[in-house]
Amino acid sequence: MIQWFENLHPVLQALLATGFTWFVTALGAGLVFFFKSINRKVLDGMLGFAAGVMIAASFWSLLSPAIEMAEGFSIPSWIPATVGFLLGGAFLWLIDKVLPHLHLGFPIEEAEGVKTSWHRSILLVLAITLHNIPEGLAVGVAFGAIAADLPSATLAGAVALALGIGIQNFPEGAAVSVPLRREGMSRLKSFWFGQLSGLVEPVAGVLGAAAVILMRPILPYALAFAAGAMIFVVVEELIPESQLEKNTDVATVGAMLGFAVMMTLDVALG
Repeated sequence: MIQWFENLHPVLQALLATGFTWFVTALGAGLVFFFKSINRKVLDGMLGFAAGVMIAASFWSLLSPAIEMAEGFSIPSWIPATVGFLLGGAFLWLIDKVLPHLHLGFPIEEAEGVKTSWHRSILLVLAITLHNIPEGLAVGVAFGAIAADLPSATLAGAVALALGIGIQNFPEGAAVSVPLRREGMSRLKSFWFGQLSGLVEPVAGVLGAAAVILMRPILPYALAFAAGAMIFVVVEELIPESQLEKNTDVATVGAMLGFAVMMTLDVALG
């Protein structure tokens, strides 16, 4: 099975890996068939865990390899990482200003992006979809980097990143579907919208892998770009949402555990 996966084209590997991360999102969304609500402390711990995973992945799986890959360039190795990182944050900032969405726990009046009459449930789904874009992009770029045949780009490292993103997608799926159910939507419809928020990951993953294969010189920039986009999501969305109900300690412990899990996966497997 492992040998079969290794022999696949990196773009196909990225598609399968992000298909896995979407599947875990769907599993999390499936909690709606068993629960109509989630204890707020548990949810805040889950959000903190997701933030910790994304912070660790941003450095161990993306920024560190980006700096290492840029060492052969004619410019200082920190420049591609810095430029890519800031561009990734700017890209998400722009989408955040344009795409209508509503963060978990906020009233409809505080919806962000272009003003719209869309229903609250759609805006909640779009908020999660927004930060699934950099997650899918990160996994795709990691698998696309393998084709560059660089020591810092390994299949094990890309698989570790996909596993880490998949693990934190479980609470994200639940964070969409369960609140929708609590607002009166049917279980099946709540599940549908919950899993739908993760479908953007395979799309972003395939695009990311294909881009770095076709344009190898942008690889360090692409890795750092994905890292910047993920850090933007963590600071702008996940951390504020996890602290909204003042469950600071629970959210912080969740973030520490998430960071530790992702760091362990990356170091042990990568």
